Amino acid sequence: MQTITISPTLASWREAARELLLKGISPAEILFEDGSQSPSLFLTDDVKATPAPTAKGEELSHYDPRILPQLNIPKSFLDLAEMVACNRDPERWSLLYQAVHRITLDRERQLLRVSTDPLTRRLTELSKAVSRDRHKMKAFVRFRKIGELEENGREQFVAWFEPEHFIVELTAPFFAKRFASFDWSILTPDRCAHWDGERLEFTQGVEASQAPQDDELEDYWRTYYASIFNPARLKLKAMQSEMPKKYWKNLPEAPLIADLTSSASQRAMKMVEDGPNTTRKHVSAKVPTGAQHPDTDELGLAPEEALAKVAELSMAQLDAEATACRYCPLYEAATQTVFGEGPPSARVMLIGEQPGDQEDIAGRPFVGPAGQLLDQALLQAGLKREDLYLTNTVKHFKFKSQGRRLHERASAEEIHRCKPWVLAEILKVQPEVIVLLGSTAAQALIDPSFQILKQRGLVKELTPLAPTVVATVHPSYLLRLKDKTQTEEEMARFVADLKLATKSRS
Repeated sequence: MQTITISPTLASWREAARELLLKGISPAEILFEDGSQSPSLFLTDDVKATPAPTAKGEELSHYDPRILPQLNIPKSFLDLAEMVACNRDPERWSLLYQAVHRITLDRERQLLRVSTDPLTRRLTELSKAVSRDRHKMKAFVRFRKIGELEENGREQFVAWFEPEHFIVELTAPFFAKRFASFDWSILTPDRCAHWDGERLEFTQGVEASQAPQDDELEDYWRTYYASIFNPARLKLKAMQSEMPKKYWKNLPEAPLIADLTSSASQRAMKMVEDGPNTTRKHVSAKVPTGAQHPDTDELGLAPEEALAKVAELSMAQLDAEATACRYCPLYEAATQTVFGEGPPSARVMLIGEQPGDQEDIAGRPFVGPAGQLLDQALLQAGLKREDLYLTNTVKHFKFKSQGRRLHERASAEEIHRCKPWVLAEILKVQPEVIVLLGSTAAQALIDPSFQILKQRGLVKELTPLAPTVVATVHPSYLLRLKDKTQTEEEMARFVADLKLATKSRS
């Protein structure tokens, strides 16, 4: 057994491995030892790779570089070796040599693809451990400001971190790219990284006492952290898995974590007792400033009354009456009524199901993700949105609160109470073509048993709403599809349905 002492660098190991392979030496005959405890992936001024390894009991000859290309080491192995070399496991060099020997001299070219092979599995585990450690470093490094340079005013920051593996040089370029605008140093027990805005340099590791313990910005950070902590979404085991306690001592927010987590259940219960906060900001001008809804004593016409008087009302008056509607409970949580929009004499009318979250805030139909998809489909079908009248069967957004407002289907009673408004719109516009988008619209205006996926297409014989009526899916249906091929196929069918409106007009 020969023992080879190398500086613990990937470059040094590669030099040794090349010569050993060219001599045909078996892994069973070699034992690698680290020559120092300051590993580096690169050749730096303070740590040099050993130019030629020495073996106890035998002097190894220099390799012939003209023969080296014959080894033909695949890139996949070199990428893996770069990660494994950063692992703190003392067997990493011997394991890498076993692998490269099998890949080259034993001609097991597909070794790294054999996940069941014990050696491949062990190297993969070492690599994954390094990847996890790099992820933790990116997540838990906290910089503390120590001052500014007088000559150029650049801010200077220092961070302390204790990695499990030798990952500083491999991970430092991430911080150089992310925080290029100020000077910083990341101090660790193994290696230290330094960035001055132009160059990334590395020095030997230091003790934790050389790192600053606090700065003036950390009180602001702790205040922000406490404000965004959501007790209702706390999963303690998952949190401790992603943020192990060993990292807490270097986090400014660490003093808050114990209190926030211990009181989470009580705070979550209070949130439930207080109920949802339905007040919305940044809504359209249709909602008066300082009030979410007009006073309930300013009730307008009932939907049935408005429908009966539709000939006497202008479209603007009809909109105003719908805005004041309080004849079903949906108005209580919604921001506002979302009435239709478009030319009052449009030839084509699109009727959807109900407003979504963004429509509720904006006070306009089809402005959210489904509306954006609809715009794309209309363009492909040869229809211009500005030429169409767009509205919904139900005029208020129905939702349930689960951290955010999630769409909830309107009940049959709610649809029935709201139906006169859309019928009034149809009578005012008198379109030649109506396109019903989704089951709610089709079942409310054609037949409660209408099945949109089976009966989509021209359905004018089923309803007297307009000379031509087309039923198709709601664009939100396409957004819910997961399979890319199915989405493309359904989008093509959706566009084809919309084109029926164009053909009917020609």
